[in-house]
Amino acid sequence: MSKSFFIWGAVALVVLSLAGFGGWLMTLPAGTAAAEAPPVPRQEADAMLASLKPKRERPLVAVIGINDATETTDYLMPTGILRRADVADVMMLATGEGPVQLYPALKVEPDATIAAFDAKHPQGADYVIVPAMSRDDDPAALAWIRSQAEKGATIVSVCAGAKVVGAAGLLDGKRATTHWYYLGELLQRSPTARYVADRRMVVDGSVATTTGISASMPMMLTLIEAIAGRAKAEAVARDLGVDRWDARHASAAFRITRPFATTVLANRLAFWNREEFGIRLEPGMDEVSLALVADAWSRTYRSRATTYAASADPVKTRNGIRIVPDISAADWPEARRLPTFAGRRPADALDHALDAIVARYGAPTGDVVAMQLEYPRQAAIR
Repeated sequence: MSKSFFIWGAVALVVLSLAGFGGWLMTLPAGTAAAEAPPVPRQEADAMLASLKPKRERPLVAVIGINDATETTDYLMPTGILRRADVADVMMLATGEGPVQLYPALKVEPDATIAAFDAKHPQGADYVIVPAMSRDDDPAALAWIRSQAEKGATIVSVCAGAKVVGAAGLLDGKRATTHWYYLGELLQRSPTARYVADRRMVVDGSVATTTGISASMPMMLTLIEAIAGRAKAEAVARDLGVDRWDARHASAAFRITRPFATTVLANRLAFWNREEFGIRLEPGMDEVSLALVADAWSRTYRSRATTYAASADPVKTRNGIRIVPDISAADWPEARRLPTFAGRRPADALDHALDAIVARYGAPTGDVVAMQLEYPRQAAIR
């Protein structure tokens, strides 16, 4: 058979695939209606805080990740926020030896493996933070999370980390939420879990779940309030740049729409126009801002963030997280450097990053990023 036969055959396959995609596309809503987040009754908020109360004055928090792929912001933001609050001892753990490769960006050195943690803390952690992971069925992670729950830990999942907690059997019969994109999958795998709409975080007994990635900020502020009181949480919130936080959420604002799908497709097809941006790692930099900026720029389907430093040695952030540079380089082309907005509050860093993404790639791409982060930003609900 001729070479042209295969070429035209491939073209025909692409056309047919796109035709099928087009049919599916037309079934999607043209947008999401403006959704109002309903208020959370005071009794419900108080019950949430009561469930999260620690058993001792300075609790121990473990943030678990799998080495090959753990979500960037889910892993770094809870650690950074809790450490800056200084109300608990916080350890970043990995299921195995070596660094944790985060997705969609960054690599970190954990504080210990789960085995080393168990040897040092046989009584277990007071709280276990479970980020989203590329695999929901990692046997070591599931067994360890179950063992910590059996020892009395409160399990707090962030984003699609709820699927991991569900796979561990800890959502059976529980009220829960998760990232909007994975809700159907969660309920299919944990059919007795009861989804709670319009809540950014849900606490049922000793298990807490949240909506998408950006929800780890209000969740950690709520945990700080439960541990150390409202005044402490407010002080940390001011430092982060958060005016208010609670469980309010407009779930209907987050779904796959026709503009979302067409933007993702168009950006994916523009494979010749990918950009790599550099983030210079600096000792003492804010890890929350770093995570949010790197995460956002790596979700455009047009760009990705790469970290660099003068040497291959890990760089320690403001609160002791060791970031491993992706490459050793003294410099990066100025036009493709990403700022992490040093001197600005972390919550503002995400807004600035989204504004920069809109300026470079357009508002639809900014909406796609905000939608993935399940960030309640007006631009994300068009």
